[in-house]
Amino acid sequence: MNGRSPGAIEFKHQNISAVLIELGFPYIDGYKPRSNYQEMLATEVLAQLAANTEIERITETVVEAPAPASRLSPLTTDVFIDAPLRDVPRGIYQRRATASPPRRINYLERESRNRSLGAAGELFALEAEHRRLWDAGARQLAERIEHVAVTMGDGLGYDIVSFETDGRERFIEVKTTSFGSMTPFFASANEVSTSDTLTNFQLYRVFKFREAPRIFTLAGSLRESCILDPVQFRASLP
Repeated sequence: MNGRSPGAIEFKHQNISAVLIELGFPYIDGYKPRSNYQEMLATEVLAQLAANTEIERITETVVEAPAPASRLSPLTTDVFIDAPLRDVPRGIYQRRATASPPRRINYLERESRNRSLGAAGELFALEAEHRRLWDAGARQLAERIEHVAVTMGDGLGYDIVSFETDGRERFIEVKTTSFGSMTPFFASANEVSTSDTLTNFQLYRVFKFREAPRIFTLAGSLRESCILDPVQFRASLP
């Protein structure tokens, strides 16, 4: 880094964030992932991870840990924020054509299977929805919000049925992470299909859950609001 400008150093950290995401690690907090990096950088990050196993141990501890109880801040406006923007359109954490060498464990995928974290995130979103409608004066609607993932099962393609202030239903799928807002999430084929067809579908991305949880929302089809990367296929014999 000798002789590099502060901007160049920041850009390099953003490149490292992109490599970490592709390897299944959380990215560097405060550095949005930029995917236009050289393969030499990916090789070096792999080497550093191999030489420092403590990073993997700490990451595994975080993604497997039970979720803490989390309460809303006093103001609803402190909870809901705008969705983060990519610095380079459709290129922040889009998988590169020449993929980096795979690792054994994808810690982001493992975190997505943390049932304690997922359940806690849904409860946090439920409380946020109740507060949103209550503050808007729609108190009767606030009392009718239903946690359908619990009452009807988790195969609907959404977790919560809430409402707009005019009474229209809002169908909410909740995805929770302990890490930053740019962390990729994992959606099932059913969830993507539901987002395509269901009127007023909204994905609630709960992030930094263990620190100061916040929510941004993505409305409508996930095909339109996200880059969908097929990471798993079901194979049947012909």
